[in-house]
Amino acid sequence: MDQTKRQPRRMGWRFAFLALVLAVAISGLVRSLWLDVFFIPSESMEPVLEGGDRILVSRTAFDPEAIRRGDIVVFDGRGSFAPLNSGKGPLADSLAAAGQWLGLTGSETTFVKRVIGLPGDAVSCCDSAGKVTVNGQAIDESYVFDGDKPSTQAFSVIVPEGRLWLLGDHRSASADSRSLLGAPGGGMVPLDRVIGRPVQILWPLDRFAALPRPPAAGPTTEDGQ
Repeated sequence: MDQTKRQPRRMGWRFAFLALVLAVAISGLVRSLWLDVFFIPSESMEPVLEGGDRILVSRTAFDPEAIRRGDIVVFDGRGSFAPLNSGKGPLADSLAAAGQWLGLTGSETTFVKRVIGLPGDAVSCCDSAGKVTVNGQAIDESYVFDGDKPSTQAFSVIVPEGRLWLLGDHRSASADSRSLLGAPGGGMVPLDRVIGRPVQILWPLDRFAALPRPPAAGPTTEDGQ
């Protein structure tokens, strides 16, 4: 009788364990192919994204052939933004990976920035009006953090084929392509390192909102172009 009573309990635990494994597997598949959750650890993309935000990123909403200036992208910065060897040891790396997978912590190799220069673009700052220019035309950057200048650092670059020039919206608080001028790769991020596009702020709840794709960054209206 005791054996008969214990058997359903064992079956219940097995079912729960299998259900958990299946849920984790499905979640892993979804997050590797379609959608993923990322934690925003800094203020570099304010005011659109704030430090502490959890965002939903669509891996399928990004098409390298259709990317445009003004798009916000999440990308793997290894070989460009991140140190080539950022490992801290197997245990530390495993704990960090778990926190990142749960959307609880940021990643030292994953970044979110805005596309300013596409392959072949000539990007410079600043013109006589203090604007960033692309191919000789000043661009309208209404997304830049209120009170910030487009850049306090002068730069003039030609974006190579297959790469992007990326800046944060909170320019005074952002380490971005400007910070890596002279480094290997020059701060240019390969297109194939882009993970996807943020589509939703998930947390905190008072900031729950969709992140629609912005209009392409174009010439300023005052230029009349």
